[in-house]
Amino acid sequence: MTQGQTVLIGIGSNTGDTLNHLQAAIDAIHTQVGSIHQISTLYQTPALGFEGNDFINGCLKVVTQLDASQVLAKLLAIEITLGRVHHNDGHYHSRTIDLDLLFYGSLISKSEHLELPHPRGHERLFVLQPLLDITPDFVHPVLNKTIAALLAICEDKSVLTPVNVHLINPIHNFDFSSYNFIAIEGNIGAGKTSLAHMMSNDFNAKKILERFADNPFLPKFYEDKTRYAFTLEMSFLADRYQQISDDLSQLDLFSDFIVSDYDVFKSLIFSKITLGEDEFMLYRKLFYQVYKDIARPDMYIYLYQNTERLQENIRLRGRDYEQTIESSYLEKINTGYLEFIKNHPEFNVKIIDISNRDFIKNRIDYLWILEQIYS
Repeated sequence: MTQGQTVLIGIGSNTGDTLNHLQAAIDAIHTQVGSIHQISTLYQTPALGFEGNDFINGCLKVVTQLDASQVLAKLLAIEITLGRVHHNDGHYHSRTIDLDLLFYGSLISKSEHLELPHPRGHERLFVLQPLLDITPDFVHPVLNKTIAALLAICEDKSVLTPVNVHLINPIHNFDFSSYNFIAIEGNIGAGKTSLAHMMSNDFNAKKILERFADNPFLPKFYEDKTRYAFTLEMSFLADRYQQISDDLSQLDLFSDFIVSDYDVFKSLIFSKITLGEDEFMLYRKLFYQVYKDIARPDMYIYLYQNTERLQENIRLRGRDYEQTIESSYLEKINTGYLEFIKNHPEFNVKIIDISNRDFIKNRIDYLWILEQIYS
């Protein structure tokens, strides 16, 4: 999956319960647009261009999977939901909520419906000052100046007063800081790596991703399972052991926890399926010699998807050597995981059925998964 695009959004309100309007807008952006990474200080600012109550203004840094037109459409819909009335008389008016798409990365666009960067943002102190709080080094893609440089030459002499109120980022409702190590498991094509990426970005977690792409035996295994099964499983075991041991031994003072898209125990699950009985007995002895020295995750998350969805995901991601995977093989893997879970009641395991959800394309589904993990 892509890492998402960083967008900068201006928020403001000068009618009714302004702080509640702003918080409601943030909650809606969190649900419908993307992950809110930073919220600026709020500033009380005079109405610009018309007589009206003072505004409370701020800015957000958001990471989204939506394109620029989709973000703009979402913001307009949120405004309407929160009571914003759009006038067509060419004049400024008071408003319950004002949401401006200021920047979509470095995208430059000038059309009837979408103009980026915002054509007047660099002229407004109530935009530049909160942007300085969250991204002073961001470079305006047209003017080629940083936010700090634009603020220094801004001719807007409005008086801004910081507001001693902090809006709440809804992502902070999920607190995983009590965990040191979370392992995300699942079948081939279940979405383990995507979820690990997303959680790492949202929760300041160090991520450990399986290095399957570097394994030269994996394509050969799918061509000739009997010949390459033992070699493949041994190479995976060695690499997983080294990677997990190295990463867990290196304390990262700047991360809150570790999230991985696998646990070493998957080696035993896969080998039981791929190896003959004699090879598996030998492999299991070697496995437990390795496994006893590895730290266990505080939580296992098992993403369950039905076989039809797994096959569709495998087809869409387009790895040539995976296209011949049979449904019966996927079903054996799923059975192996479920047996592992049943036989280890002491482990903290959460099984999450995502067969009817697409958490990569649908943010509501992603937030639902976080709720299942956190509950």
